[in-house]
Amino acid sequence: MASKALFKYLPGHSAGASAMVSVLVNGAVVPMSSASSLAAGLLAAGITAVRVSPVGQGPRAPYCMMGVCFECLVDVNGRPNQQACLITPQDGMEVTTMQAAPSLLDAQEAKHV
Repeated sequence: MASKALFKYLPGHSAGASAMVSVLVNGAVVPMSSASSLAAGLLAAGITAVRVSPVGQGPRAPYCMMGVCFECLVDVNGRPNQQACLITPQDGMEVTTMQAAPSLLDAQEAKHV
């Protein structure tokens, strides 16, 4: 879910000064600075909802940007539950936003059947 970018680089930082990489996010190519975290690159591209809560299905976005809160979990190259704020973007990396924990959703649906 892309929207207007809420994250902006600080004055004096030039994203073009560092190498730019192309990351595949949900099937779309997203250019981002290799000097930032994956979470910062996603936010700069306007991608704010990186997963949904398995309990309430509410959208979740990177919050602390330092690996404490686990709100920025994404699937990276087929590995789920990766903290985007602790990963450096690399050219060709494949990122999929997490729509929920399937095992939890299956358990909730089973209760309502």
